[in-house]
Amino acid sequence: MNKKEKEAVVASLNEKFARAKAVVLTDYKGMTVEELSALRVSLRGSAVEFKVVKNTLAKIAAKGTPVETDKDVFTGPVGVAIGYDDPTLVPKKVFESAKGKDAKLKVLGGFVEGRLYDAKDLKKIADLPPKEVLLSQMAGCFSAPMGKMAGLLSATIGKMSNALHALIEKKSA
Repeated sequence: MNKKEKEAVVASLNEKFARAKAVVLTDYKGMTVEELSALRVSLRGSAVEFKVVKNTLAKIAAKGTPVETDKDVFTGPVGVAIGYDDPTLVPKKVFESAKGKDAKLKVLGGFVEGRLYDAKDLKKIADLPPKEVLLSQMAGCFSAPMGKMAGLLSATIGKMSNALHALIEKKSA
């Protein structure tokens, strides 16, 4: 790869790192070309991009982006999964791909919305429900107290009306 090609790769990767909501770093050692191609296709179906890049180029491209860190995360053979929409989707899809007895893909760590996480923390993020489910749970939590309050007020008014009816019947009898 000559200098111009390297500059183009760095510029492209820098732009992707700057736009990314989540970046997951993986160790793909032992995977065949067919397995890597199948991984790319399965991740692409979920709007996640998988790239194998040189560590030195990735370090240069990370400068000035949310993926920049003081720690040396780009060591060994590193594959990079990049997602631009839902930050929890990238770790979720990568962990799904890394499941199984014969899975050779290992999650090393990654960045979610500019913060560095290790593989254990990324697994917790991957286990979170989708954004829509979390929003509906929050809406339910906000509406529950109001529903209980309406029920209590209705019960109070109902008891008051029953007491008045009983009093009216007692007076008329």
